[in-house]
Amino acid sequence: MSHEEEIMSVTIVDAGPGQTSRSVEVAAPAAELFAIVADPSRHHELDGSGTVGDNIVAPPKLVAGSRFATKMRMFGMPYRITSTITALKPDELIEWRHPLGHHWRWEFTALSPKLTRVTETYDYRNTGSIKERLRFYQRTGFVKSNAAGIEATLAKLRSRHLHT
Repeated sequence: MSHEEEIMSVTIVDAGPGQTSRSVEVAAPAAELFAIVADPSRHHELDGSGTVGDNIVAPPKLVAGSRFATKMRMFGMPYRITSTITALKPDELIEWRHPLGHHWRWEFTALSPKLTRVTETYDYRNTGSIKERLRFYQRTGFVKSNAAGIEATLAKLRSRHLHT
């Protein structure tokens, strides 16, 4: 399957205003996929946006309230962020808050013992007033670029499990 076909296998999910969500079915158990995403040191392996670098500080096991630091690069500029886990349900859900207030949520729905629907959501609902959100996130292109990044990330996750 070509890269373009992989991206096309990703489904747009209507998560409501202030959220960008995509899902894909992956031929792997939910627990296996959750374990990859719940390990911040592996986030760069999945990143389809080209912005995520190595995680430099992360606890051995994440729980709600845990923090992890990540090296990032955007517009050619390196920087570092510390995110906080805001929700975690083993093998089903993990979410963290970015320092600017938006959230990244991953949901894992077991469709069978060896098939999982993975949904990634970029949630910017609680990052200021509606006007501020629309002005910043849409005018800067972050909504569109994050949608493309999610699609590439999910396609990459799906692709890595096609041949295992």
